[in-house]
Amino acid sequence: MFSKASFETNERPLLTGKTQYNENFPVGSFLLSKKVRPLIGAFYRFARTADDIADDPVLDSSTKLAQLDKLDQTLQEPQEHPPAAGGTRAAWHLKQRLQHSGFTVCQPRALLLAFRRDAVNADTQSWADLLDYCSLSANPVGRFLLEIHHETTHAALMASDALCTALQVLNHLQDCHKDYTALNRVYVPADWLAAEGLDRRILGERRAPPGLLRIFNHTLDKVEALLTVARHLPAAIAYRRFRLEAAVIVALALRLMRRLRRQDMLAHFNGLKSWDWIVATTMGVAAGLRGNMQNRAAGPAILMCSAAELKGAVASDIEEDLF
Repeated sequence: MFSKASFETNERPLLTGKTQYNENFPVGSFLLSKKVRPLIGAFYRFARTADDIADDPVLDSSTKLAQLDKLDQTLQEPQEHPPAAGGTRAAWHLKQRLQHSGFTVCQPRALLLAFRRDAVNADTQSWADLLDYCSLSANPVGRFLLEIHHETTHAALMASDALCTALQVLNHLQDCHKDYTALNRVYVPADWLAAEGLDRRILGERRAPPGLLRIFNHTLDKVEALLTVARHLPAAIAYRRFRLEAAVIVALALRLMRRLRRQDMLAHFNGLKSWDWIVATTMGVAAGLRGNMQNRAAGPAILMCSAAELKGAVASDIEEDLF
């Protein structure tokens, strides 16, 4: 799914060892135009660099914040030549590509706000708090992709935000044990834990009690509502290749949500398999091809129904998994 050449740089290896090949969802896949892949690669490299800083187990919070500030400064200040070394090179290269293509640094700067929060390990207090975090950590990624494809209708932005938030929450769910034990970080809303008589320490166990399983299922109900809105994204996109990419990601998100429904995230998690990718790609491309320009007329209807859909999706409104 990925174009290796689009991401090759002379940068140092990532601290976490994680690359676009380890993600649950495509990053700059072959479905997208070659013209935008270098921009996406630079954006991904910048985001991964900032994520490495926020997740570094050696650095204290003040050092992490200082390094993230340097990335932000690099995005904003004029600098003709790249920094000699360090993570700021990723910020410099991204800024150069964005400026050359006529885009701003607004979306990568928004991401840095989320990484600053991660740097101080601020626990999530409520669902509203988690949505606010996702508006900084995830939604700017979708908005960046929409921006570089010149797809900035209100319907597309709203559906993209719903999809990106859903993807972020799914990622938090599947990694909740690892985030707690390795990073001392908790994205499960504290008020939901308290309502079940639990606290953050339960995430360090290897088996979820009934109360935590209820929280997991409640979270997935929220994700399902978001994906109900997100399913309208392909129809809101005019550019066919980008529309296909969006449809594949929606299909992958639906499969991951259903897989998480059947698992205890503390005991184990078997993520998306090669078969999931094959099925989701096939279904997504088929759905994207059906979403021709006439579907864009559905935009006003999307705006009218989304508020109700976000309050709770009806299971029958989600396509049944064919496999």
